[in-house]
Amino acid sequence: MSVDDRPTLSAPDDDPWLWLEEIEGKLALDFVTRQNSLTREAFGGKAFERDRDILATIYDRPDNVPYVSRRGDDLHNLWKDAANPRGLWRRTSLAEFRKPHPAWETMLDIDQLAAREGEDWLLSGITTQKGSSRAILSLSRGGSDAVTLREFDIGTKSFVADGFALPEAKGGADWLDADTLLLSSAHGKGMATSSGYSRTVRVWRRSQPVDQAQTIIETTADHMAISGMVDDTAAAPRSWIIDQIDFFNHAIWLRDADGTTTKLDLPTGIWMQAHGDWFAMKLREAWSIEGRTYAADTVLGMSLSAFLAGSRDFAILFEPEPRRALQGLFWAGAKLVLSILDELKPQFEICTPSATGWSREMLGGLPDIGVVDIWPLDRHPSESNGDLLANVQDPLTPPSLLLMERGVASPIVLKQAPKTFTADGLVVTQHEAISIDGERIPYVQTGPIDQSGDAPVYMSAYGGFGLSVKPYYNASLGKLWLERGGTTVQANLRGGGEFGTRWHDAGRLAGKKLSHDDFAAVAADLVRRGVTTAKRIAAQGGSNGGILITNMLVRYPERFGALFCTIPLIDMRRYTKLLAGASWIAEYGDPDKPEEWDWLKTYSAYHNVKAGQPYPPILIATTRRDDRVHPGHARKMAAKLQAMGYEAWFYEPEAGGHGYGKDNKERAGFEVLGFRFLKEKIGWVDGGA
Repeated sequence: MSVDDRPTLSAPDDDPWLWLEEIEGKLALDFVTRQNSLTREAFGGKAFERDRDILATIYDRPDNVPYVSRRGDDLHNLWKDAANPRGLWRRTSLAEFRKPHPAWETMLDIDQLAAREGEDWLLSGITTQKGSSRAILSLSRGGSDAVTLREFDIGTKSFVADGFALPEAKGGADWLDADTLLLSSAHGKGMATSSGYSRTVRVWRRSQPVDQAQTIIETTADHMAISGMVDDTAAAPRSWIIDQIDFFNHAIWLRDADGTTTKLDLPTGIWMQAHGDWFAMKLREAWSIEGRTYAADTVLGMSLSAFLAGSRDFAILFEPEPRRALQGLFWAGAKLVLSILDELKPQFEICTPSATGWSREMLGGLPDIGVVDIWPLDRHPSESNGDLLANVQDPLTPPSLLLMERGVASPIVLKQAPKTFTADGLVVTQHEAISIDGERIPYVQTGPIDQSGDAPVYMSAYGGFGLSVKPYYNASLGKLWLERGGTTVQANLRGGGEFGTRWHDAGRLAGKKLSHDDFAAVAADLVRRGVTTAKRIAAQGGSNGGILITNMLVRYPERFGALFCTIPLIDMRRYTKLLAGASWIAEYGDPDKPEEWDWLKTYSAYHNVKAGQPYPPILIATTRRDDRVHPGHARKMAAKLQAMGYEAWFYEPEAGGHGYGKDNKERAGFEVLGFRFLKEKIGWVDGGA
């Protein structure tokens, strides 16, 4: 695990490991190759291959739930299995889909396409045109966020000769009409923001060179991105232009069919959805207008035409409570669906506007524990009759896919996922830890009814960007951790969205340290409750959770036995200079501002690691094709720890993007490598070893 002496490049903060940021640099790749070999040698072998194959077989099962969206009369699905590791884009009818074994028609075999063209293709996006067989496909190399756009004819199942085609870049396109795209892509000179996303929205006509496409609106390079989407739910065609100022703030423009653009006089920190002549929005901050003040996280609705005419007579559709918060809102036909967590229990309310006001009803027929996710069946809002799909599960109950026709309260089970691990003797319980400042931090524990006091525990959390962590059924943890006698814990840290904006804000910017304190408090609570001991706690976190895990390493090393850090941010001094890093300043802060670096440096583990400390073993893993979070974060941290003499392992497969692999076998291998590392380092020889 040692690092050879390597030449260094000069850096503003005198970073001796800066050369590892050269993604394809020879010296950097030599480091990666050597580290991969050491890690595979230590944690690979027959036991690794056995568990990887067990997990890959689960991911490739033919009876897994095929998730669908309706486009016209057809249900579309992207399916992966052992025979089709990159995937099949296929379709069927709703009547056929209801059958136990539906017949599918393949429209595109991505494995065949990749082999034919000699490219590492994955299909990451499909934009169909209403009433047409044409689509724009987003093809990703190895799972990267940047995509190549190509026009496809579903009727002939082939790419359109001389059709729309755009080289690799971040962004996408939507159909204005059969021969015109609304293009939001970073492709072209000067077309990218400092975050690497689109800086313009262009109208691109068929057979026109893309550099001649008309720019209809552009933003400044310091904004995160700008994008356009076509909306055909109104009486006349229109488009919405979203200028993403930062991760949580944006300006909204309405573009009419004649090209007139109107900026909506709304707060920037909102979630907003429109359908026909109605729109609804959730406020991120308190808003005062015409003598009324609406609290943060309130949902307001009104007629769009009345709003544009000057009215501000909003209807209040949702008001938050301290531990009851909106998770999302969307339209299904002419009905607005509100997704709510009330003390972490899922609830859904349907609001229907009319000339006389808004009617409201709770969506029934769904469980009040576990996880319930709901979304519209129809891809094109103008075609929606209100049909909804729901995904229902909990840590011990595999997902069920339900259909609620026209949003009625009698869900129909369409598909049931198989049980992939034995859950006998296991229970799911909810607890609360008390954090450093007295805040109650919920966590969900899954494991044996009677804990031994020395349980091998797998802890995970996220705690960022207002994203709520939910207790999903996890086939890999179930099969390779729970079934073999272990316990899992999932924590709801501040920085997430479980309890609304105040919960998120408490764990972002200077408050990010509190999110980490929360996780450490949960680990301590497990010991206090007699579930386990600190040396038996293994913890994992990815992306934003990578900051979390490396802070457990340097701030709370005594509370963990081993750590697994995946696709991580770590170096908070340089993160804004690396790939999409500038887009996250609203979450973390700007290290180029001294007053903000003052708090950022408190949780930049790359700068806080010290020699001679009792750090637990850590495995840091990333992917080379991650063009969102730069692999240099993981490389540099591993190298620095090794140079100080710590037990730090590193792993970096080539493909995977901001994930664990481009196919099910790669994903399984990434996860199993982490499991085997963690089990060995906490001293657990499980029943499958």
